[in-house]
Amino acid sequence: MAGKYGAKIVKGTGGRGKHKSGIKKVSRSTKAGLQFPVGRIGRFLKQGRYAQRLGTYSPVYLSAVLEYLAAEVLELAGNAARDNKKKRIKPRHIQLAVRSDEELNKLFGSVTIANGGVMPYIHGALLPMNTSKSESNNGK
Repeated sequence: MAGKYGAKIVKGTGGRGKHKSGIKKVSRSTKAGLQFPVGRIGRFLKQGRYAQRLGTYSPVYLSAVLEYLAAEVLELAGNAARDNKKKRIKPRHIQLAVRSDEELNKLFGSVTIANGGVMPYIHGALLPMNTSKSESNNGK
């Protein structure tokens, strides 16, 4: 008897021991090649009552999108941590990474990152005036 995804359905032991058959369970996350939990996200989508019905591949797609966003933020935050000569990513590094990227800044526009601080900015009028070397030589 074949079930969802073409796997054989075998009656379980009801918690009274190990399965005797050699059929190995493969998670939907593994089938999709993802690290984020497809089953858990599907359960959250069902419990949230966002719609009456839920497509089979909706949690897979949402898991892939969330995993991509997490990887993108972590990569940029890791670069920010390395630029500051740190080995551990802190909220400050996430803040710097998100606010320096135009698309992520738009996505996280209304988000406040706790202990993230503010972006460094000095108004141009407060910066010291730069004099070129040629002007200083002409004055002698």
